[in-house]
Amino acid sequence: MNASVKPGTFPETPVNRVRIAETERLIRPHVRRTPVLDVASEDFGLPFFPLALKLELFQHTGSFKPRGAFANLLLRQVPSAGVVAASGGNHGVAVAFAAMRLGVPARVFVPSVASPAKLELIRSFGAALVVTGDRYAEALEASEAWGAESGAMPVHAYDQLETLLGQGTLGPEIEEQLRSLDTLVVAVGGGGVIGGIGAWYRGKIKLIGIEPEAAPTLTKALAAGAPVDAEAGGIAADSLAPRRVGQLMFPLAQAYVDRVLRVTDAEIRRAQEQLWNVVRIVAEPGGAAAFAALLSRRYEPQPGERVGVLVCGGNTTAVNFGR
Repeated sequence: MNASVKPGTFPETPVNRVRIAETERLIRPHVRRTPVLDVASEDFGLPFFPLALKLELFQHTGSFKPRGAFANLLLRQVPSAGVVAASGGNHGVAVAFAAMRLGVPARVFVPSVASPAKLELIRSFGAALVVTGDRYAEALEASEAWGAESGAMPVHAYDQLETLLGQGTLGPEIEEQLRSLDTLVVAVGGGGVIGGIGAWYRGKIKLIGIEPEAAPTLTKALAAGAPVDAEAGGIAADSLAPRRVGQLMFPLAQAYVDRVLRVTDAEIRRAQEQLWNVVRIVAEPGGAAAFAALLSRRYEPQPGERVGVLVCGGNTTAVNFGR
């Protein structure tokens, strides 16, 4: 647990184990239980330590995001106008998919930085797609205007109670699959998944957040004591580069995230290449960022430390990784 929080004390938040467990039961018929792959750290040129990859890129739509999307559509009263979402890509794909499955109209706003693979998926699920602005924050502003005009229900990518509860369902799933876990390494964008997982574990394991150097949202928030604007660039900009982390997740991060480390674009790219070369996993840049922290030795486990890595997304067309 973060040293600034006294042992046995937890933030007052509606994102808690009871509500996460209830949400898990609600969305279970609609989401996959994704596999865990035990791998040899030495195969990647690392010292020996027990290492497991949680392959959430095998979730519906290629990322963890359907958990939060289904939680929103099932826990909230959806109006006849349907739903509206802004996304760098993966959240929009998930909302489009959940809306299709549940028979709800959906409109998704994405920035121009969104990858073609994600745009194609959003269209394939029948959502109305609007490409606007260069970054997520601009797409969010446009989606909010549309929601106010149309009456559609906004489904926020990370700063929404139901989104956090949905992403938090990864917590009980990982805990059941990896009962002896010491450390979990998780990429951070808006912080919904690391906040939800933190709320489930409540300091029982060491939670390490990983950000691109070009998008240090949680790093800057922790330094400032509150969510603040940060840079929003880099090769993972379509998944890990909102302008700032969410207000709802921030106290959870303060309490339960042990530390936040940053990785370069080159280190992310190398992690993508190694995941493909060694275990034939195709991860998008945001999905490989957590593993990049291990591969670059920015996080070095202690001898015998049992480490899990969340491979959170695989929506990319760059299967040759630029070669």
